[in-house]
Amino acid sequence: MNKSLSGKIFTGLFAGLILGTAIQYLFSGVTLMDTYVLGAAEGVGGMFVSLIKLLVVPLVFVSIVCGIVELKDITAFGRLGGKTFTLYILNTIIAITAALTVGMIFQPGAGANLAGTVSETVTLTTTETPDIFSLIVNIVPSNPVQAFANGDMLQIIFMAILTGLAIQALDSRGGPAIRTFKVANELMMKLVVLVMSLAPYGVFALMVQLGATLNAETLMSVAGYVALVITMLVFWIFIFYPMAVGLTTGIKPMTFLRHTREQILFSLSTASSNATIPVTMRTLTDKLGVSKSVAGFGVPLGATMNMSGVSIYITLATLFVANAFGQPINSADVVTLGLTILLLSIGAGGVPGGGVVMVGVLLHQLGLPPEGLAIVAAVDRINDMFCTSSNVVGDTAVNTIVAKTENEIDAELDEPEVIKVS
Repeated sequence: MNKSLSGKIFTGLFAGLILGTAIQYLFSGVTLMDTYVLGAAEGVGGMFVSLIKLLVVPLVFVSIVCGIVELKDITAFGRLGGKTFTLYILNTIIAITAALTVGMIFQPGAGANLAGTVSETVTLTTTETPDIFSLIVNIVPSNPVQAFANGDMLQIIFMAILTGLAIQALDSRGGPAIRTFKVANELMMKLVVLVMSLAPYGVFALMVQLGATLNAETLMSVAGYVALVITMLVFWIFIFYPMAVGLTTGIKPMTFLRHTREQILFSLSTASSNATIPVTMRTLTDKLGVSKSVAGFGVPLGATMNMSGVSIYITLATLFVANAFGQPINSADVVTLGLTILLLSIGAGGVPGGGVVMVGVLLHQLGLPPEGLAIVAAVDRINDMFCTSSNVVGDTAVNTIVAKTENEIDAELDEPEVIKVS
C-alpha cells in the first residue's frame, strides 16, 4: 500500500468519522441524513466488504500453490532446507503464541461496544470455532466445490498444498501448470491492488456507519489496539531477534541491530517484504558474512513463509474485532485459532495488503462482523510498516542462525564484535 493511498485511507477514515458523528449529534432524526446518507453509506460499505470477500478464496489458493511450486529446489539443499524451513515455522509459532498470550491478557477492543453498529445486511452468521481434533479431521475436504463455495479456508489451503506438490511431482511436464498459476497469481495481485485502490471510499462509507454510534471510549480502544500491535512488533525487531541471534551465533545484539539498520529503515518506508529482498540479501552477505548459497535459498523462502510480523498483526487484529463487537474468543478456542493463523500467515506471503486480507479471512472463518475490517484497514499503514520490518529482520535472523550451524558465516567480516562460540 503506497503512501498516497495510505493518506487517502486516513482521509476517508477521519472524514467518515466526522460525518457519522455529525449525523449522531447534530442531525439525529433528520430524514435526509438517517435515510439517504446512512443508507448510501451502508450500501457502499457492504459492496466494499463483498469485494474483499470475493478475492479471499482464489487469492489464498493461488498464492499458496505458487509458493509451493517455487520451493521445488528445497530437496536439493537437504539439511540446509530442513533447518531453514523448521526455524521459519518455529519462529512463526513463537510469534503467534506470544501474540495470543498478550491478546488474551490485555484484551484489545474490550469495552468498545461496536455491536450496535453492525449492519444487518452484511453481518455474518456467528459460528463457533471447532475443537482441535475436529479441525484436523475436517481439514481434508470430501467435496472441493463445496469447500470453495463455503469459503472453508483450511480445506482450501490443504487442497492448495496438494496441488502444489502434485505440480512439483510432474517435473518438467509441470511447466505449463506452473506458468498458469504464476499468471493467475499476477492477476490476483492486480485485483488486490484494484480493490485496495477503492479502500478510501469503502473505509469512508463504513466509518460513517460507525461514526453515527461511536463514542470516545471506542476511539481510545482503537488507539490502544494500534499501540499494542506496534509495541509487540518493536519488541520482536529490537529485542527478540537480536537476543536470539546473540544466544545462537555469538554475534552481539547491538552488532546485529547495527547491521540491520538499513534493512529496518527500508522496510518501514516501503512496507513491502518483496521489495526489501535485495536489501536483506545485502545485509546477510555483505554485513553479516552469510554465504550466498544460504542467503540465496533462505531469503526468497522467508519472503513466502516467514511471517512472524503478519501473524502477530492478524492475531491481535482478530482479537480486537472479536472483543469490540462483543464476541470474544474463548480460551478453549485459542489453540484452534493459533493453528488457523499459522496456516493463513504463511499464505499471506507476497500479497500486497496481505495482513488486511488475512484478517478478512479470519473474520469470515469465525463469523465475526466484517465492519471490523474497516477499522483494521484504516490503521493498516501504521501497523504494516512495523509488521514488514519484523518479517524481514526475522528472515535475516533465521538465515544468520542457519549459516552459523552450517559453518557458512564469515566471522572475520566483523571480527571485533563477534563473540567466539563453539
